[in-house]
Order: sequence, then C-alpha cells, then structure tokens
Amino acid sequence: MKAYERFLEYIKINTQSDPKSESVPSTEGQTVLAKLLVEELKSLGVENAYLADSGVVYGKIKGNSEKTSKTVGFIAHLDTSPDMSGENVRPRIVRNYDGGIIVLGDNVSLDPETFPSLKSKIGHDLIVTDGTTLLGADNKAGIAIIMTFVERIMKGELLHGDISIAFTPDEEIGRGADNFDVEAFGADIAYTVDGGDISMFEYENFNAASAKVVVNGNSIHPGYAKGKMKNAILLAMEFQNLLPAFMNPAYTEKYEGFYHITDMNGMCEKTEMEYIIRNHDDRLFSEQKEFFMKAAEFMNEKYGENTFEVSIKDSYYNMRKIIENDMTVVNIALEAMREIGITPQIEPIRGGTDGARLTYMGLPCPNIGTGGYNFHGKYEYLSINEMDKSVELITRIAGKLISD
Repeated sequence: MKAYERFLEYIKINTQSDPKSESVPSTEGQTVLAKLLVEELKSLGVENAYLADSGVVYGKIKGNSEKTSKTVGFIAHLDTSPDMSGENVRPRIVRNYDGGIIVLGDNVSLDPETFPSLKSKIGHDLIVTDGTTLLGADNKAGIAIIMTFVERIMKGELLHGDISIAFTPDEEIGRGADNFDVEAFGADIAYTVDGGDISMFEYENFNAASAKVVVNGNSIHPGYAKGKMKNAILLAMEFQNLLPAFMNPAYTEKYEGFYHITDMNGMCEKTEMEYIIRNHDDRLFSEQKEFFMKAAEFMNEKYGENTFEVSIKDSYYNMRKIIENDMTVVNIALEAMREIGITPQIEPIRGGTDGARLTYMGLPCPNIGTGGYNFHGKYEYLSINEMDKSVELITRIAGKLISD
C-alpha cells in the first residue's frame, strides 16, 4: 500500500487532542487510531506491537544482518492540533499540480502568492482540504510514512539492524513524551517523522514555556462604578499591550522569539489569559520570561497587590545543546538525504516535537520532513511525491546503521 493511501484512511479518524482533558490520551479518537495501528503492525509481521497504558504504541523489528548495528527508532504522533476541527476531513487529490490557485471551498483558496511553498510543487500530486477542516498531515503523514516503511522492511528487501517504532499521543498539547518509556523503546538514536519540506532537517527547536495570567477585577454596577470598578477585561488588554508589539508570531521568523496569547476569557470580575513563550536562545528565553513577570509586577503596583497572578512553566528545551555533543544522528541522516538526491537544508524548528524532550531524556531525536505544509489549519496540504521520498529516506537511514 502507498503511504498516501494509508494517510487517507487514518484521517477518517478524528484525533484532535484536548488541552483541557486530564485523560490519557486526552481524546478517545487517539486510542481508536492507536488500536488500529497495533493491528496493522501485527498484520505486517511486527508480532510484539502493543498499546501501552500511557497511550503510546510500541513495536520492535529484529535486525536481519549479522553485522553490528545501532538500534534506530522512528516516531510520529497520533493527535492533530486542537486549533482547528479534524472532524469529517474531506480530502481531495490534485494530480500533477500546474502552479495555479487551488480552490478549496467557498471563498477559500490556496494561492501560491500567499503560500510560496506551492511554487516548488509544480508537477506534484497534492492532497488538500475542502476549506472547512485541517488535513491532519501533522502528523498522520508521519504515521503513514513509517507504516509504509515497516511494510517494506518486513518484506526483507533491506539489510538492517534492530528498528524501534513508536506513535505517541497528545504531542500537540505538549504531553507526547510525558509517559514515553525510553528504555522499553530500546533505540540508540531516533528520528521524529514530523516535519514539513522533505529537504528540511531539524535538530534545534524553541525553548518553550507556557504562562497563565489571572486578572482579579472588581465588578460594580456600571451606573455606580466611578472610582470603584476594576474591569478585569480591560486590565488584561492593558497587560497584553505591555508586551513588545513585534514579538508576536505574526511578525517573527527563523531565530526570532515571541509571546503568543492562545486563549482569553472572562468577565469584569475575573479574566484569564494563556500564553506560550518561545525562543531558541537560552539567554533570550530567560529574559523573555523575566520581562513577562515584570509586566505583571508593574500592573500590580499600578492596580493593587494580587490584581495579577502569573504562573510560568517550562515545557521543553532546545535539543541542539545536547545533540551537538555527538553529531552521529545528524550526520547519518544528512548523508542518507544526499544519497537519494535531496540537498539538505538545516533550519531551526519554530515549534517543538516529541524529539526535543526525548533528547533530554537520553534519546537523541532530530526531525525529518513528511511533505506536509501549512499545518494546523484549512490551508494545510500534503505532497504525495515528498511522502514517497520520506519513505525512501528513512529506509536509507535504517540501512546505514549497520557497521563492519
């Protein structure tokens, strides 16, 4: 079965994660897909595949070479982003893309002038949305690529060492590695198959923190509010305006950090805001968090003690700091890319993957592309050609781990 054919089956299952849920996984759809994948792995001959209580799917393929080899792992995540609906995804295949505007639905189009990545996809077969949901390439494309790789490996077409497979839940809400059993996974090095452009190879990512701001106001009848009311909504807006205007995701790229308000709700009496804070540089990351706290201190001095309650929690850190100590996992992948005709482009991930946390847990784990673009929204699309190339890439990586 082709990778894209698997992908079209997987996206029928809504696996959006839910940051407000305390269950593991956070949504039932992820468990449905996980069970399906366990059965598929077993049908391909991976007899020891299983779904752990943590919601992680594990599988191990025994090496077929007498030579020594490192064990390599490949990882993708089950969930799709909660940012947009993943229910009733209605994909469409655009064959031999001609470089023009792709109409997705009513008043929704993929325009190469707005999305320049399309300009390099002329001649590709693309999978697009109908403009009402996300597509799910992040990360069901990765799952489909790994499963197609497994099918190829199990046919005995390649000499390889031991291979570990895992599919994690709740990566999109920062919980993907919470209960990952590195020892049970049993790999020496690993790769998340969770990137975009197939030529991109990523071994550095944001340092990341989440922040919660609670604004305590004072609700008074508006007819008699003079000198008494503290409208928590207005105070929350004032706090937001203290943050640097251009340290906003809409104005940043490459190594530039940001503050991003992800949720705000409340009333005059009480308002809550949630933020994410990102920066690749350790020092700048610390300075951003310090500035955030000082903004709250300023507002408390202005409006009274405990008007603003702020908590900040680190989520993950830049994996580059660990991987640079031993570049083996990077060099193997870059060599494999060149051997199959891909010119590698090294770029920082403007986000995070399970691999970032796994690297700090002792498993070096950079990121490989899937051919997916414009993740987390209705403009998401996927190159079938690049999916096939990604299957070829991880197959080549698995074969390169054998040594004399």
